[in-house]
Amino acid sequence: MPSAEPWTWENAAAGATAGFATVAAFHPLDVVRTRFQVSGGRGLSDLPPYRNTGHAVYTIARSEGLRGLYAGFYPAVLGSTASWGLYFFFYNRAKQRYSQGKDVQLRPFDHLVSAAEAGALVCLFTNPIWLVKTRMQLQTPGHASPYSGFSDALRTILKEEGWLALYRGIGPGLMLVTHGAIQFTAYEELRKAMIFAKSKQTRADNGGSEDLLNSVDYAALGAGSKLSAILLTYPYQVIRARLQQRPGSDGTPKYSDSWHVVKETARYEGVRGFYRGITSNLLKNLPAASLTFVVYENVIKLFRASKEKT
Repeated sequence: MPSAEPWTWENAAAGATAGFATVAAFHPLDVVRTRFQVSGGRGLSDLPPYRNTGHAVYTIARSEGLRGLYAGFYPAVLGSTASWGLYFFFYNRAKQRYSQGKDVQLRPFDHLVSAAEAGALVCLFTNPIWLVKTRMQLQTPGHASPYSGFSDALRTILKEEGWLALYRGIGPGLMLVTHGAIQFTAYEELRKAMIFAKSKQTRADNGGSEDLLNSVDYAALGAGSKLSAILLTYPYQVIRARLQQRPGSDGTPKYSDSWHVVKETARYEGVRGFYRGITSNLLKNLPAASLTFVVYENVIKLFRASKEKT
């Protein structure tokens, strides 16, 4: 991604395309991750015990079928497509603003702030979608009154809990802004380093170095930047997932707030509790991040080539 793109809607379209592709390919692992994240939490007894990621996939497939592995797929597609589309749009707008319209190399701090801005805006737009996705992924066949779909979940939540319930988990969600900020800053810096290394090898002029990178390079950059972000911010995901669980039959939430989750998790599970589901998370998100950036960068190249022809 150049420091300052002269357009923005193409970034949103490329990001949305990338988001859809990753969800369609890796959603079953997302279901497993969500269930692992809350399975150790107190007060949740309707999930069967899973020994590991493979056992979880097998158990869900055997007892719930393909539908179980793709629980919450519609809100996941909607949320991911909207998130990536909005993220790349806001991110590139912020980069344009910090570059002040000049074709200059932005500093790591500029990338960090741009990514943080984009993440906060996206979080405010999409938190209700992620809440519904989490709840649908936690539904099992024995649930007393399951949501029949995305719209039914929204109506039921609004009726039973009020509109504020749609923003449960917004606190750790905003903290997860650091995830995107770390990922995009790492991506940009690793990308510049790779372009510099390839330019030296081929003795190419850095001004035309965008074409030096290929899909394999983008895949490696995407996975490497994602790994650093996951390792540093994963506990926020566990806290958010536990906050977003459906209340008990008496209408009482399992956790009152983020600090309650932190105290209960630390007391009964220790540090390990904050990293529940990280294996399935890595299995899902490292290849997903690779695919996201491969799709994004190649779609942007197509837009650029089309624009140059006209």
